[in-house]
Amino acid sequence: MKISRMNRGNWGKVRAFFDLTTQDGFTIKGFKLIEGINGLFVSMPSQKGNDDEYYDTIWVESKQLREELSTLGIAEYQNPSTSDTNSMQSEPEAVGDNIKEPTEDTPPKEDVSSPAFSDDDIPF
Repeated sequence: MKISRMNRGNWGKVRAFFDLTTQDGFTIKGFKLIEGINGLFVSMPSQKGNDDEYYDTIWVESKQLREELSTLGIAEYQNPSTSDTNSMQSEPEAVGDNIKEPTEDTPPKEDVSSPAFSDDDIPF
């Protein structure tokens, strides 16, 4: 087993989403790494039912396999050298009062709110 993709971030108690690829070539999508009261744990992929409850779509019967999956997910999450192009940490969203200010590395954006128009821009 190996983790094929991990999106790190902070969505309430969810710290990461990841996909798992098995040795047989199956990719299982939708695992979540959750921050619980006893630390990080892996949540199985789930689907919302008609009663607005979430139900696991993957069952892991073996305690050994569940521990291996949890260890693999937590190790990948805590490994900063892992480069992920889909990572949510690299560019946070601007939501409400959480607007990202430009830093020295990023040039300020041009003001495009009121573009200058001339009579040549009118198509008729």
